Amino acid sequence: MYRLTNAIQHYAWGSPTAIPTLLGTEATGEPVAEAWFGAHSSAPSHCVQADGTPGASMPEVIAADPARVLGEDVEARFGATLPYLLKVIAAETPLSLQVHPHVARAREGFAEEEAAGVPVDAPHRNFRDRNHKPELVYALTRFEAMCGFRAPRRAAELLEGLDAPLAKELRAMLAEQPSAAGIEAVFTRLLRPETRPSSEEVGEVAVACAARLEAGSVSPRADRTVVRLQETYPGDPGVVTSLLLNPVTLQPGEALFVPAGGVHAYLKGLGVEIMASSDNVLRAGLTPKHVDVDELLRNVDYVAAPPIRIAPEKFHGATRAYYAPVDDFELSVTRVDDGHEHPLPGRGPRVLLCLEGRMTVSSRNDGALTLTRGQAAFVPASDGALRVRGGGTLVQADVP
Repeated sequence: MYRLTNAIQHYAWGSPTAIPTLLGTEATGEPVAEAWFGAHSSAPSHCVQADGTPGASMPEVIAADPARVLGEDVEARFGATLPYLLKVIAAETPLSLQVHPHVARAREGFAEEEAAGVPVDAPHRNFRDRNHKPELVYALTRFEAMCGFRAPRRAAELLEGLDAPLAKELRAMLAEQPSAAGIEAVFTRLLRPETRPSSEEVGEVAVACAARLEAGSVSPRADRTVVRLQETYPGDPGVVTSLLLNPVTLQPGEALFVPAGGVHAYLKGLGVEIMASSDNVLRAGLTPKHVDVDELLRNVDYVAAPPIRIAPEKFHGATRAYYAPVDDFELSVTRVDDGHEHPLPGRGPRVLLCLEGRMTVSSRNDGALTLTRGQAAFVPASDGALRVRGGGTLVQADVP
């Protein structure tokens, strides 16, 4: 077992205090949006040496002996790479309206940008790797998001009665095509550069939603989201697009799965994320970062569907496992405080993160490591089954 460092991402939407408080590190006043634990080339973790300084990177550890570190099964399926990335995410303000590509398009897009000579770390680069990026977020606090499209008739109902020309036009489009094709037409109308509404038109919809709130809205959450997004990203078409999307509120301990192709935006909250090992994000708005509407539209799934909440399965009483419908990852959360040893689920390469307390993890090979709040570890496949004792909460990422 190896202790791990994390890689911090200081995106503007991050909280200056949430992740430092969770991980027990010093807050500097700078926004801390994400902490990464994994082997992605953009920001890999490092194994901690005996003197406490960072040593070899995760990719270097894997490359030295992939069959031992990953296990022959994982190496055969995914190659000599860790197939997932574990993160802690803290959204103080809303994130971008975004989609993650399917694996086929990720491979094509990466090859196209490589051939065009776009540096992999260029701000305008869309594809930083060849992988898809389905993801699961596990809420540590109340976590608010938008995910997937509403039913077309429900979206039309939300637009009805808003005293704004743009809202009336969009409602008419949905009334004419109450289908996935209608949602696509409205979504495209709002986002494409040649048809996107002006800041003034977006502002009129926001004003109409605010007026409806004051009058006693039948959809207060939808109207509040529009008003909030307008305050954060005034005039952005994503403000109006929110009326097309399903609202999601997770309570601590609940989890949401976002498939590749699923349009979404996280609004506020602290959570643990696990995803396929990728940094491919296609944005269409609600962000100061690079936006590529055409590429995002090329990857969107327009079928209306409710958000995919993942119900946990209990494992030996102390652990709740969250099994997403993908082969790249699974997440489990273990809480113990009785002084007894408890088995952990999973196999293969595992990343462990202690969220609170003090917990000792031991392997069948008699290796053991004690983790306290904010500390992480990487467990090679060769270490076999794990057990944990102590008092606290431990998150584990592994491969199905």
